[in-house]
Amino acid sequence: MIKKGNPYGTHRVIEPKGVLPQPALKVDNTMEIYDNEVLINVQTLNVDSASFTQISDQAGGDVEKIKEIMKGIVAERGKHQNPVTGSGGMLIGTVEQVGPALEGKTDLKVGDKIATLVSLSLTPLVIEEILEVRKEIDQVDIKGKAILFESGIYAKIPTDIPENLALSVLDVAGAPAQTVKLVKEGDTVLVLGGAGKSGLLCLYEAKKLAGPTGKVICWAHRQSSLDTVKELGLADVCIAGDATDAIEVYEKIMEATDGKLCDLVISCVSRPNCEMSAILATKDEGTVYFFSMATSFTKAALGAEGVGKDVNMMVGNGYCKGHAEISLQIMRESKELRDLYTKLYA
Repeated sequence: MIKKGNPYGTHRVIEPKGVLPQPALKVDNTMEIYDNEVLINVQTLNVDSASFTQISDQAGGDVEKIKEIMKGIVAERGKHQNPVTGSGGMLIGTVEQVGPALEGKTDLKVGDKIATLVSLSLTPLVIEEILEVRKEIDQVDIKGKAILFESGIYAKIPTDIPENLALSVLDVAGAPAQTVKLVKEGDTVLVLGGAGKSGLLCLYEAKKLAGPTGKVICWAHRQSSLDTVKELGLADVCIAGDATDAIEVYEKIMEATDGKLCDLVISCVSRPNCEMSAILATKDEGTVYFFSMATSFTKAALGAEGVGKDVNMMVGNGYCKGHAEISLQIMRESKELRDLYTKLYA
């Protein structure tokens, strides 16, 4: 008799009891499914940028140490949830089994290749073996299994886009989709970390929606990355600098906007301490969207209060309706971005 499960996966929580799987410290990762779960044969983990950067720094860049740290996290927590950043990533794999209670509720069937669009920080996971670590794109090939809960969202891997490319794009799908919701014609938009994986997609959508009367500003750490952004025509203004230096960001954005600041600032920087840069660059009653999981929402809230800034601050919810389709569509629309993404992330 298959056991009945809760739609949100609370039946998997070991400790502390009474919480959902994401904030739980430990989940049950035995791979015998409940009636409303999907068992996945995992091929690749796409670790989120903030988490992978932290693990790689901790390992001193050593691949064997990276493997050790990742296996240790899963052994301790039953899921890949970085204890420092709290974040996870996502996975690609093949459906091995679908619980009987999901019949008629899901279009998934055995053999479908999918990307999970829920975080690894809540996904029960077993790593049998780590086959390859691709440090430059935060991807890790494994032999292993995972569980998708009834409430878990996913995307079937499209046939017209290579798997690794689709995985890289879907990993950050929330960022361009939220950009679509937030940018209005004529807006001044700043993307901090604009030359990175999520930033480029945000720039693309912002440029399209802000239109000729708007202004899109890309802030990146390296001049070489900015040259690529310029070549692709993704921003009106490109600025190189340290995104953790709030005063430098403020002064340069004041200069770039004739003292008006930005209607919208999107933070995609995968390192901590960029909260105040985003807040100071935003005009009063403007909006900051913190996509990066390296953000401290305490620092953001208290920091904005501390400098007397009345701005709307959005938590980096990586999910909004239709986000997978919006992001994959960018790869279909823009050959230049697709070529760049293939080179950098696939």
